[in-house]
Amino acid sequence: MITIAETVQEVIAQSPFLEEALADNLINVSSLARKMIPEIEARLKTKIKEGAVIMAINRLAPNYYYKINIGLKDFVTGLGDFTVRSDLMDYTFINTDNLRRKQGMLLRQLEDQMGVFYTVSQGVNETTIIISKSQEALMDELFKTEQLVNKKKELSTITMELPAENTEISGFYYFILKNLAWEGINIMEVISTTNEFTIVVKDNDVNRAFSILMKIKKG
Repeated sequence: MITIAETVQEVIAQSPFLEEALADNLINVSSLARKMIPEIEARLKTKIKEGAVIMAINRLAPNYYYKINIGLKDFVTGLGDFTVRSDLMDYTFINTDNLRRKQGMLLRQLEDQMGVFYTVSQGVNETTIIISKSQEALMDELFKTEQLVNKKKELSTITMELPAENTEISGFYYFILKNLAWEGINIMEVISTTNEFTIVVKDNDVNRAFSILMKIKKG
């Protein structure tokens, strides 16, 4: 049978940023307990006392968030250079054999064009191409017979160089994305390689996103 403590943990885990706010003592535990009681009672199908919920919250708060935060802030301050590219576009297509052939044709067209941004991410069912807006006419013509899922304009990327040990650090991507989400930055896409992490945002968000990331890096 599920306990009050287990139910409290589940409810908190489903609430964005609540774990961190509790760990940083930013939330009144008694008020939170009163708010959680109806949901906990519905799950347990029984009446519970506020004190039991408060006790469960207090037991969770010290350990919950910081267990993934050990060494993370020191790691983030070791990030390398940030590279910003603006005036980009995002195309998403349904995967087909013909789409792969068109990508090869696109690469040949871009061979002699210096400074053009291009990246491709292929999923199980879809492929996303992010490219400089200067290539919009080429993209529209070359892929006009493909099944376009979405097309976005006025995008920018911020690429972060990661320390070599990044694959050994738990919670890095969460830490970065959480700080951007706290400030209302909408992440349009994410792109990663072994030692680089790139976020795609709207052009009008890029300066604020860059400022937030620099603040994180400086600690």
